[in-house]
Amino acid sequence: QVQLVESGGGLVQAGGSLRLSCVASGSIFSNYFMSWYRQPPGKQREWVARITTGSITNVADSVKGRFTISRDNAKNTMYLQMNSLKPEDTAVYYCNALWVAKGEEYWGQGTQVTVSS
Repeated sequence: QVQLVESGGGLVQAGGSLRLSCVASGSIFSNYFMSWYRQPPGKQREWVARITTGSITNVADSVKGRFTISRDNAKNTMYLQMNSLKPEDTAVYYCNALWVAKGEEYWGQGTQVTVSS
């Protein structure tokens, strides 16, 4: 069982930056692919970025060049650095952990990011 706790959300003006953190506990963090998802108001949850166990990263086209995902296995923590934020980035951001070999998947409770124009 893995517990995921996100933090770092808040209200920011367009063009600003935020850094989200996701702290994991309860299992071996380094075994998990880690991802960020987001759910804008009234819309479906969408994938934002992923970092593998080998720290290979991928980000969605909508955030490419603005968002950076990283992980610190020693701290059991994943980060999402968000720069040049836009109002359309407003959403609840969720942390996701996936142990591919076991098919184990966990979600955090989410953190709200609001970008004002």
